Amino acid sequence: MHKLRILTAAALLLSLGLLSSQADAQSARQSTFVIGGDFNDLITLDPGVSYEFTGSLITDNLYDTLVAYENNDLEKLRPRLASSWKVTATPTGSRITFTLRDAKFSTGRPVTANDVVYSLNRVIQLKTPSSFLLTDVAHLKVGSITAPSSKVVVMDVPKAANPVIVLALLTFNVGGIIDSTEAKAHEQNGDFGTGWLKDHSAGSGPFTLNRWNKNAQVALDASPNAFRKSASIKRVILRFMPEAAAQQSALNSGEIDAAWNYTPDAFNAAKASGKLNALKTPTFQLTYLGLNSAKGMPFEDARVREAVRYAIDQDGIIKSLLQGLGRKTQTIIPLGMVGADPSISHPYNPAKARALLKKAGKENLNVEFSVPTGSCPGGVPCADLAAKIQADLSKVGIKTTIKQGVMSAVLTDYRAQKLPMLLMYWSPDFVDPEGNATPMSDYAAKSLAWRNGWKNATAAKLAQSAAVETNQTKREAIYKKLNALMVKDGPYAILYQPAVPIVISSAVSGFNRDANGNVQFEKISKK
Repeated sequence: MHKLRILTAAALLLSLGLLSSQADAQSARQSTFVIGGDFNDLITLDPGVSYEFTGSLITDNLYDTLVAYENNDLEKLRPRLASSWKVTATPTGSRITFTLRDAKFSTGRPVTANDVVYSLNRVIQLKTPSSFLLTDVAHLKVGSITAPSSKVVVMDVPKAANPVIVLALLTFNVGGIIDSTEAKAHEQNGDFGTGWLKDHSAGSGPFTLNRWNKNAQVALDASPNAFRKSASIKRVILRFMPEAAAQQSALNSGEIDAAWNYTPDAFNAAKASGKLNALKTPTFQLTYLGLNSAKGMPFEDARVREAVRYAIDQDGIIKSLLQGLGRKTQTIIPLGMVGADPSISHPYNPAKARALLKKAGKENLNVEFSVPTGSCPGGVPCADLAAKIQADLSKVGIKTTIKQGVMSAVLTDYRAQKLPMLLMYWSPDFVDPEGNATPMSDYAAKSLAWRNGWKNATAAKLAQSAAVETNQTKREAIYKKLNALMVKDGPYAILYQPAVPIVISSAVSGFNRDANGNVQFEKISKK
């Protein structure tokens, strides 16, 4: 069995062209961390464009942001590319002044203030899926960020934005700083290098992109120029393994070191065995149904949306399917954040759901139900979760036709407002309730509310006022109103807040996945 493990690992590394012979396999395997998981949401590795879970996981290790959170301490910002920063009041708002540390990109070029200005400006100009964080939340525009010297960056934030939130959102990959010289060298037709950066890297993070074989694997190499150096792990390989059973087999054989998508049954078995490390990692993620509320769509009537919320058996999902790998919540602010309100809920009430549908004249509704393939949060197969929802809805007169597709394709259609109803999950881009409030309630942000065709001026104003409110008591009161409005009228049925079941080899140490989904690969080592 020991020999089989080594040969399997060697075959993997040789297939990547990362070894010269099988004789190198054992030493190389010692410094290689292999993850098996459902990574089919991966669309691009450009930090200014990527807005998917896998993309964020990888780009956080390819690129550095000005500030960051470390490990599971998501309350205190720490220096990263910025060695220090200060916030001062100005007549028009506030000014954040960053002083940069000495750092180099993987190309060997020094990281300068001009690179920071270029990186953030390109996101604003490209109008990517995550551009709203800079334009609608931070209210920045080209010219708001300047470089008075090679080591100083000045960011002028208007009164419409809260500088505390601006600092928090800069921890997301949208704040990743790229080598502007490298990006410009690969620019085509004014694309700011996005075509090239989709499957290449130009950052200062601890790793560089070796290659991305579509739907097969992503290989990262430790960067010799990084200040966040990886002392032990020299390569990280993410293998595309959508099926939990394949991950389980590969982990047991030693082919992989970590499995991303164990089912609840398999996770509990691994935990009981004592031979593997079964990690129930917390999240701020929400698994939800998106209900398209645009004119002419099935959920245009608020009573129909509310009927769906009453029709879903949340307790059955959490207890039977997830086996406890999820918590019950129905508000758009996740548990553990300021503004979460577990007292607000729609109890399971099929009779009330049927009554609401009757009032709306939608007693026999037929809806196409889009569902991603692979595993959903909490490790449950998306197909199983969709079947449970389908059964619940059928009891109240809503017939759904399930249409499964790979996550990247589902996301593309969702972002084009094409889907009547879908099973999806969301995690805030930064650790603040504003990371959910604006995207989920403000149509103008062109994020989740927009994708679901839901436009409500009151909800948008509440989110905007909460974002700039500095008094914590007042801010919580605003979120209480917003939560109540969204649960009554919004375009979502929140299903649960999951824990992520990750199983790793007992030989691995230093692995940590924080509640926002980040893993610092450079801190991992193997016996």
